[in-house]
Amino acid sequence: MFNPQLYARQYGFPPMAGRQLGYLFVCDPPQQTIDELSEALLASRSAITGTVRLHENYRMTRRTRTAGNRADRLSPDPASPQPWNFDSAIHEEQAALLREGLTLLADAPPERRAPLEELVALTEFLAERLPELLNEWHHRRQKLRASGKLPR
Repeated sequence: MFNPQLYARQYGFPPMAGRQLGYLFVCDPPQQTIDELSEALLASRSAITGTVRLHENYRMTRRTRTAGNRADRLSPDPASPQPWNFDSAIHEEQAALLREGLTLLADAPPERRAPLEELVALTEFLAERLPELLNEWHHRRQKLRASGKLPR
């Protein structure tokens, strides 16, 4: 379901991050404590805690805590208001860094500047389009929920 090697190769995630996320989508009960995850995945608490932080940074999981309970419960967050692959700020920041690189190559021949210019154009395009795509997704998700194809 969540291939640890894919997440390691594609996003630089440790293999435990893929295992943990996949488990959270299929486990019973659907919310797990760090201790429960540690036991189920045969991993140390520190490995679980580290991947929980990673998932939270990417808005892949959420923590909840019931009144009077000291342990957080973790669950996947596929309905995050800002899904983890749609953050245009990352691309805006990358474009700014690439433009700085272009200033270093101001006197370089066009063929030397071409790869950076193309990357600037790509990151600017992604930064511009991702908010629109996210908005389209929210509308589609709303329609799917209204039709009963997705749960509310």
